[in-house]
Amino acid sequence: MSRYLLSRLGEAVIAILGVITIVFVAARLSGDPTVLMLPVGATDAQLAELRQTLGLDRPLVVQYATFLRDVARGDFGESFQHHRPAFDVVLERFPYTALLAFTALALGTLIGGLGGFVAARYPGSAAELVAMLIALIGQATPVFWLGILLIMVFAVNLGWLPTGGADGWRNLVLPAVTLAAFTSASIARLLRSSMLNVLREDYIRTAWAKGLQPRIVYGRHAVRNALIPVITMIGILAGELLGGAVVIETVFAWPGVGRVIIQAIEAKDFSVVQAGVFLIAVVFVVVNLIVDLLYGVLDPRIRLSR
Repeated sequence: MSRYLLSRLGEAVIAILGVITIVFVAARLSGDPTVLMLPVGATDAQLAELRQTLGLDRPLVVQYATFLRDVARGDFGESFQHHRPAFDVVLERFPYTALLAFTALALGTLIGGLGGFVAARYPGSAAELVAMLIALIGQATPVFWLGILLIMVFAVNLGWLPTGGADGWRNLVLPAVTLAAFTSASIARLLRSSMLNVLREDYIRTAWAKGLQPRIVYGRHAVRNALIPVITMIGILAGELLGGAVVIETVFAWPGVGRVIIQAIEAKDFSVVQAGVFLIAVVFVVVNLIVDLLYGVLDPRIRLSR
């Protein structure tokens, strides 16, 4: 197990390094930020002086080496917009993104898990048809369209909830439900498929032949083994929600990491973009590492094979 952990940690470091390298190069190829930082009509001499101050006049390789050195010390530079350390700007927004992501994930896992279990428990029934129809609609519906629809119904027409912001728990409801719709649909369909496959296995037939109660057969044997691919899906969804909730954060004016990265891209604020992507990459890798370790908890055979 220790060798496996070291191997996974090495892969994680390589993955994070690759991500920040791509972002570093792409950010600098996107344009010159000094044009936006100085007022209209600035002279070439003023632009050149600012580039020299920011270190943008040096060769790209030199900038990259300096960047890696600073990252190793936890320094992503100062934000051009906020005039503060870039990592602090991103870090203060991360709790908002984490709250939204994990609320949506918990809600989606609960609803999707229940729907997938019912569909697998009663195959061919009306309950399965309804659960899978709702899941199909949830997966096919664009999240930005659903978010706008929910705002129109529950915020504008009914006035039950605010249209956006992050002033309290009521502001969290609509964006969390919007993200949970797709999450629950994905989990429901995967859990149903996985459970149906597990229920065809010989050890399930043996459990029925022994006269075990349905709650034991389904709860202890079927669900536990069916959860392995679902855990993988949850890990992927967690990473996507933490890094890919940009559209929803924009629709609902939610002050998360995705929104601040979009604003930094528009302003060519390289430091904030690099700090934000680095944080998201680290979280994504850590979540997937935890998922890998959970495999051994669910199925001891996986743990023994490493």
